[in-house]
Amino acid sequence: MLPMDQLKAMVAGKKVAFIGAGVSHKPCITMFAELGAQITLCDQKKSLEEFGDYADTLRRLHVRLSLGENYTDGFVGQDIIMRTPGYEYFRPELQAARMAGAMVTSEVELFFELCPCEIVAVTGSDGKTTTTTLIAKMFEAAGRRVFLGGNIGAALLPQLPEVTEKDVAVVELSSFQLISMRRSPKVAVVTNVTPNHLDHHKDMQEYIDAKRNILLWQTPPCRAVLGYENDITRGMASDCKGEQVWFTRLHDTDRGAFLRSEDDTLCYAENGTVTPILPRAEVKLRGLHNVENLLAAIAAVWGRVPVEAMRQVGSTFTGVEHRIEPVRVLDGVTYYNDSIASSPTRTIAGLRSFDRKIILIAGGYDKKIPYEPLAPEIIAHVKTLVLMGATGPRIEKAVRECPGFDPQALPILHADSMQHAVELARSAAQPGDVISLSPASASFDLYPNFEVRGRDYKRIVMSLQPKGESAQ
Repeated sequence: MLPMDQLKAMVAGKKVAFIGAGVSHKPCITMFAELGAQITLCDQKKSLEEFGDYADTLRRLHVRLSLGENYTDGFVGQDIIMRTPGYEYFRPELQAARMAGAMVTSEVELFFELCPCEIVAVTGSDGKTTTTTLIAKMFEAAGRRVFLGGNIGAALLPQLPEVTEKDVAVVELSSFQLISMRRSPKVAVVTNVTPNHLDHHKDMQEYIDAKRNILLWQTPPCRAVLGYENDITRGMASDCKGEQVWFTRLHDTDRGAFLRSEDDTLCYAENGTVTPILPRAEVKLRGLHNVENLLAAIAAVWGRVPVEAMRQVGSTFTGVEHRIEPVRVLDGVTYYNDSIASSPTRTIAGLRSFDRKIILIAGGYDKKIPYEPLAPEIIAHVKTLVLMGATGPRIEKAVRECPGFDPQALPILHADSMQHAVELARSAAQPGDVISLSPASASFDLYPNFEVRGRDYKRIVMSLQPKGESAQ
């Protein structure tokens, strides 16, 4: 049976509840309505009017609404509940509906179940988006048609009618998506696992177990690509069902991608043979953490794309928005947007990518992550620290209590908004300095996501006037 016929058989005439009308659910709601599902939208919005222009679509599709404080009442009596990643899987209302017989699934889970082509998927605490994007670009450089989605890009399920067996799906997966998944990709990449999202997961073990789901349901022939330098991902080798390879920039390996120390070249080792890919000097991405992302991508596509395609992408790809993204040079000061850095490990990687001490803007929403590991890196790599948001005081406390902290060498400033933070950073900067927004915190105190935060930062930076000039 064709994938779309399978989906139609699954949803036609069924009662289907969607939790929220976000970016991925809107096209799915239309798709399911056209396949004959009876749809209920469960959303915290209080009225149809709050959906703006989308309200017309909801009317046209005859979507039932369960809104407001008791929106989860709409779960009752449903055959299928489409969960959004932001709605935690173990919430009592959802589990009660599941126990009552509803199938709880998601856009990504259904795509994995029905997709006719090979799937390569990436998870991890850091580096997911860059690694996923590199893999997609390598397949494209080899002439393959790629469907990119999951935690990035467009919803994949609505694209199902276009997918053929010859294509490849490259998918980024978050812990929120993985926690309920019971299918794994043909090629699974786990970059690293460090404390993250502990405001949403019961504990660190639940977070780790969610990540492991990318491996647990693989069936041979399959490949698992694991980060060797992370204790947790290295320990996942015992979960692998088929071929298991490493990526590492600090050690040589006889199976996987590594940075060869003797000539600083990215290589791949297999069956006793080492193949050089490209010198690190030719890698366009900034920072050693991006060398690791490139090694992970090489390990994922090895044997599936020519070495020349890997080399082409590695030597030309300059990065993804919000990831140590150059914004502008003004009065001799270079501004970077690293808004993706919503955890200490990401900020540490960003700090280490510069060859000088920088002016750092950090702080934001509190995900209950420890900041003590960040403190010595700030002392080593930051000349002025500008803090904002709920985590600002926590980061300051960690820095001040860290051995080696000198208040004369590292001024700590506090801002009450992004505009104020940029102004403080600019006032502290001299020609030749670097200013980077790398918050080590989530954005939710002031912004809906890291993208909006990064774009607001860029808007503020781009609106700055050169010193000595006033606004026209």
